[in-house]
Amino acid sequence: MYTYPMIILPVLIILIIGVKIVRPTQRGLIERLGKYSGFAGPGFHWIIPIVDRMFIVNVTEQMVDAEPQEIITNDNLNASVDAQVYFRVKDNEESVKGSIYNVNDFRYQIVNLARTTLRNIIGTLTLKSANSERGKINAELYKTLHTETKGWGIEIVRTELKEIDPPKDVQETMNKVVKAENEKIAAIDSATAAETVADGIKRAKIKEAEGYKRAKILHAEGEAEAIKLVNEAADKFFIGNAQILRKLQAVETSLQTNTKIVVPTGSELVNIIGEMAGAVLPITKKSKME
Repeated sequence: MYTYPMIILPVLIILIIGVKIVRPTQRGLIERLGKYSGFAGPGFHWIIPIVDRMFIVNVTEQMVDAEPQEIITNDNLNASVDAQVYFRVKDNEESVKGSIYNVNDFRYQIVNLARTTLRNIIGTLTLKSANSERGKINAELYKTLHTETKGWGIEIVRTELKEIDPPKDVQETMNKVVKAENEKIAAIDSATAAETVADGIKRAKIKEAEGYKRAKILHAEGEAEAIKLVNEAADKFFIGNAQILRKLQAVETSLQTNTKIVVPTGSELVNIIGEMAGAVLPITKKSKME
């Protein structure tokens, strides 16, 4: 009566223990009696308890910190250096086997390999060049890790140099130097700006003076042209004393605005004035005779 339950219960326990579920982010390796038996992809799997054993491997991207370490630079300064390494185990069977059988603990190995590589790289650089060549350090670190982990089934995604911190006293000195350089640059920029403003004002004054000079010249040329036109009209439409009076009237009109005119000797204006004097003189004498 109790025989069947006693048999069924152990069988159910064995069946339940043997059930293994592999998630999409995982891959599995099955060993039977210590030997590789098969590859387990995502989904349901059943193994024989005690006889079989399954190793689960995460195939998503992971990150390890190389942990801060003191490194002596080429200029004999201690620098605290830290870096991060991003990697993932490839999801194919050979790569998953390599991550289990070709390296004891790939996470631990990557950290130590990154620390050693950083010491080798930064030890050849000065502190200043190490800070200014972070991209180069990242590239060399990535190249070394990528080459060394090929047989582990690992893909190095990227490396990030987290920090390169000099000793506190060196950092304070560097900050003072940077501050002094920035103040020097600011002073030069201020002087250059002031010089530019002064130069602009100077050019504006020159332009203004040139414009005023040009306006005077144009005004004088316009008045001269007007007098010329009036004289030509007087020669054409007036005769005798009327002609002389019309010319003198033109001169008088131009002089009402207090315009200063320089008249060369022998010019037409002098002749007009002379003619007017000659015209007035006989009339005066005639009136006295009467």
